[in-house]
Amino acid sequence: MDFKIAVIKGDGVGQEIINEGIKILRKIEEKHNHKFELKEVLAGGIAIDKEGVPLPQKTLKICKESDAVLLGAVGGPLWDNIDPAIRPEKGLLALRSELGLFANLRPATINESIKESSPLRSDIVQKGIDFVVVRELTGGIYFGKRKTQIIDNVKTAYDVEQYNENEIRRIAIKAFETARLRNKKLTCVDKANVLDSSKLWRKVIKDLSKDYKDIELNFMYVDNAAMQLIKDPSQFDVIVTNNIFGDILSDEASIITGSIGMLPSASLRSDKFGMYEPIHGSAPDIAGKNIVNPIATILSVAMMLRYSFDLEEEAKDIEKAVKKALDKGYRTKDIYNEKGIVVTTKEMGDLIAKEI
Repeated sequence: MDFKIAVIKGDGVGQEIINEGIKILRKIEEKHNHKFELKEVLAGGIAIDKEGVPLPQKTLKICKESDAVLLGAVGGPLWDNIDPAIRPEKGLLALRSELGLFANLRPATINESIKESSPLRSDIVQKGIDFVVVRELTGGIYFGKRKTQIIDNVKTAYDVEQYNENEIRRIAIKAFETARLRNKKLTCVDKANVLDSSKLWRKVIKDLSKDYKDIELNFMYVDNAAMQLIKDPSQFDVIVTNNIFGDILSDEASIITGSIGMLPSASLRSDKFGMYEPIHGSAPDIAGKNIVNPIATILSVAMMLRYSFDLEEEAKDIEKAVKKALDKGYRTKDIYNEKGIVVTTKEMGDLIAKEI
């Protein structure tokens, strides 16, 4: 089978981790007789430097013509002082919006062989960590009206958290369907005791639950959810929430599983198209040192094969290969805890490819 993939390496460590993801794609291509046509395009800080904008029209066009997008990371301190309208992150938000990627799936699991990397107590980890955060990605406060102005000689700023029922319903459907494929338990995280937008989330999701009577639904305030993720993450199966809460909780989830360098993500719309990326940022402090963990990117490749290309066997090949490499004791610096063998970014990519 032939597939077109737009590749955005981006900034910082993005250049390194995407190379390892491509290495794994080529191994899958060879083993399963597929053809992945890769087209590299620019976005983020490097696009600002070369094209003057964080999301060139050429990049957007090629992404729209592809079957999926593989993304590294964007941004960094080099672009902290430029016009806010063209910061690298603006390009990422625009990419999500223009491609209609309203649902972000972030699985949080812990590999048995690196459970000592989790900052949680061993008895908590032993109960298991295996859940998915389904985050709304193109609405809410990140896309709402915002303004900074002077009122009565005082600098004042506002950002608007706004959702309509259609935006909520489509992400809720994605969450219910995800729960149906897992352990049939869905937790909606909100702040309905304070926010009108959260009250609407609750109403829409309660109404929709009538069509998913096989799914156990419960609601949890975001402050309690943040605490419960630390206290007992085993209670969660699928979490659905808005853009800003999902951003925060999924980063928290990454740390309790051992390292932010381990977790992939998929940004999806209603069809098979998706954008796949590790949840971590560009990490400019370690860029170019060949020490960044490529596993989150490699597992993002597995998600791409599963969700966009319907290649379940190939996705499992990658996930099993990652597990085998970890079980043999190989560790990048971020997950090394006095056990195992420390390897570089490229070496970890080679070791995983060898296991496929």
